[in-house]
Amino acid sequence: DIKLTDALKQAMTPFDVIESNDEMQHRMNVLAKVNQLVKQWIIDVSLSKNMPASIANSVGGNVFTFGSYRLGVHTKGADIDALCVAPRHVDRNSFFSSFADLLKAQAEVTQLTVVEDAFVPVIKMIFDGIEMDMLFARLGLQSIPESLDLLDLELLRNLDMKCVRSLNGCRVTDAILSLVPNADSFRTALRFIKLWAKRRGIYSNVLGYLGGVSWAMLVARTCQLYPNAVGATIVQKFFLVFNQWNWQQPVLLTRMVESDLNLNGWTPSNFSDRSQLMQIITPVYPHQNSTFNVSKSTKTILLEEIERGLKICNEIFLRNAKWIDVVEPADFFGRYKHYIVLTAKATSDDKYKEWIGLVESKLRKLVLTLERNEYFDIVHINPKSYPGDSQNEPYAIRWFYGLRFTSTENINLDLTKDISQFVETVKMQAAGKTLRDGMNIEVQYMKRKQLSQFLPQSALKLKKRSQSQNSSTKLSSGNVSNSSDRVVSENSQSTKGSAAGDGESLETNSLNEEEPQTKESTDKVSADPLELTKKNEQTNNANESAVVDTNISAAATENNVQDRKEDSYIKSSETLESSNSNEKDKTKLNESEDNIQEKLPMSIENNITKLATDNCKRSLSDQEANSSQEKRMKVESQTLSDDSNDKREREPASNQNSIHDGSIEKELLDSEGLRSVPSIQKNSIRLNLKQ
Repeated sequence: DIKLTDALKQAMTPFDVIESNDEMQHRMNVLAKVNQLVKQWIIDVSLSKNMPASIANSVGGNVFTFGSYRLGVHTKGADIDALCVAPRHVDRNSFFSSFADLLKAQAEVTQLTVVEDAFVPVIKMIFDGIEMDMLFARLGLQSIPESLDLLDLELLRNLDMKCVRSLNGCRVTDAILSLVPNADSFRTALRFIKLWAKRRGIYSNVLGYLGGVSWAMLVARTCQLYPNAVGATIVQKFFLVFNQWNWQQPVLLTRMVESDLNLNGWTPSNFSDRSQLMQIITPVYPHQNSTFNVSKSTKTILLEEIERGLKICNEIFLRNAKWIDVVEPADFFGRYKHYIVLTAKATSDDKYKEWIGLVESKLRKLVLTLERNEYFDIVHINPKSYPGDSQNEPYAIRWFYGLRFTSTENINLDLTKDISQFVETVKMQAAGKTLRDGMNIEVQYMKRKQLSQFLPQSALKLKKRSQSQNSSTKLSSGNVSNSSDRVVSENSQSTKGSAAGDGESLETNSLNEEEPQTKESTDKVSADPLELTKKNEQTNNANESAVVDTNISAAATENNVQDRKEDSYIKSSETLESSNSNEKDKTKLNESEDNIQEKLPMSIENNITKLATDNCKRSLSDQEANSSQEKRMKVESQTLSDDSNDKREREPASNQNSIHDGSIEKELLDSEGLRSVPSIQKNSIRLNLKQ
């Protein structure tokens, strides 16, 4: 166990989980400066209330730390959670106004954001390179002594709930440290668990996952169950215990305290409290559920990650894996096929940080709204946000929601109302204080292959690696006798929306989509034919294979499907031309199909050839058959001409009714009278999924 603990510490070294002595000293200097600013601000507020100078200079005030810094598990570059404690004559409004102005005037302070309407109001800033989150609590005392013990219950008397919740941060941290049997093992295990949670994208209380205090209490509970265990054993037991935990029962570090203060808190007798999805209860009065933000989706994701961690840890103890495997980053953008992109925008720096902070605090509400829809299995929000383009969108931040449906068969889903209500709710809360002209929220639906326009290459690295592996896998003709050929094509139409002003109407877009399902084995291939002609049935019986017949989309996929489809159609045209060269009548599609089936082996390209031919045949109406045939022959003629010149990119010649984007498939869609892609509407999302 000791050797595994040493290996665990070594695995954390590349991630800068431990600060150097110089960095630690820098943090202490920053805290000293902030503490001095707090004391001076309290004196100024006291003097502004006509308090004598002698008394004003003695009322005191202090800054207490909590969270990871107080627990001693903060990482390099991590933020500092601090609490400003003031006497009773200093109110909260002054803290978020005059003290915020004082901080803005400091040369060391940058990126200051005031989030006053949050569940726990906070000032976020960067002070001399150190990120800080500052809370505020006003005690019912005339002065604040330097040796104040925040665990004293009498300090909570006659306080408002916002002050109580702010004080609970420091009180919970101190209580956790006093309840763990071995502080060193606790800190080692907690460092690793926090690293794992961040790398796996499940570290964010405001977005519905677990925050730092929740992870600390889970590790502390594990330490209590295994008081003599070292760090590596605590980590393995952590995954074991909470993978098997009955989450209808709360996680408690100590017995719950009763008091006559009658403060609102979590109580086991309250049905609403006991019905919360996860219950990790703070060890001090008033007891709070630190995981009240957890939703159905985030709970599912958390439990999946804990189960994964347990499996890898078991392999580590069998010497079949390494600790670095546990903290491998999650591939969020390769995990789902469907995404919602939410963009918060502004046109200037005025109140921009406040606007972004408000939107981030409300992102969880959209998850809860979408979860009420029976078609959504998981709505997975990525805690990492991505800035907009520095030139075109200098004041824009994006968040991504991954979507997993319970079923994709015959779904007609309109999310326009839910999206518009969410946008209006956020704007109403921002009106008057934060909202400025040009601030809006854009929500749009995207398929996985369309994410590259909003994401950096580093975010898509894992996805591209998996795509390259999939693209190298090919089906040989020998595999056809053992399993059916599978050809899946997609229909996708993206929607893009922006939050409009009052009175603006929202329209809907139709999105018909079907994505190929990636599987590790190509031997198992399922076929789901939608429409088969008699000619197809004969072919299937002769070759003992099934072909998925779907519409071919013009959208590009991860493996450059656009170019592949054009090449596939060109091969179809060449095959039609060669197979009919000895016949007089070249306009009969049935004879072309027979020649294709006789001369080409069963392969992916042959399947795509039959798809293009079958789609063309079925869609030709009696009135437009002749004109569509002529257009198609023109396209084939132009394509063969380009192919003879060995050109990589083939573009059909334009005519009066020809293509706008230069693609052969677009010409076919236009010539066959199929529905064109609708225009993008603002904040309008309608999904029409067909299996």
